[in-house]
Amino acid sequence: MGRLLGRHGKVQRHMPSAHNRIHVMHGVNLDQIGRRDPAHYGSMTFLQLEQAIDGYADEAGFDARFFQTNHEGEFVEELHRVSDLADGVIVNAGAWSHYSRAIGDALQFTGVPAVEVHISDVMAREPWRHVSVLAENCIATVSGKGVAGYRDAFAILLDALGT
Repeated sequence: MGRLLGRHGKVQRHMPSAHNRIHVMHGVNLDQIGRRDPAHYGSMTFLQLEQAIDGYADEAGFDARFFQTNHEGEFVEELHRVSDLADGVIVNAGAWSHYSRAIGDALQFTGVPAVEVHISDVMAREPWRHVSVLAENCIATVSGKGVAGYRDAFAILLDALGT
């Protein structure tokens, strides 16, 4: 079953309200950050990644919730719930970004702005990674900026949501 986490036990400084709830969704193998090729993904653990992202959310005035699964169907089902959970979504679907039409379709009808994030520079990697089947349903894609790409994604959502 996928993991849905709050703010890592931190005291909330603001209550979630319209336009400040962001759902951060991580897909297949993202829970293995820290064990995967550090040349592409860095050396931080998945927990450290989520803590860094949560810090970026705080900076931007967002309340971030996190979800991770290695099961495509669970990822799709969570996207079906996004409109009830969040005002925007940041999606790092891992390898699914390049071939999962099911995730692309589910992303299409979330009803909230989405930003696709890739920690590594997918355009400098294997040719099959150069195409994203999610990008057409996102307002932007951030790739190759490491963990800082999530900060850029929050800035994009900040602008899109007018907060």
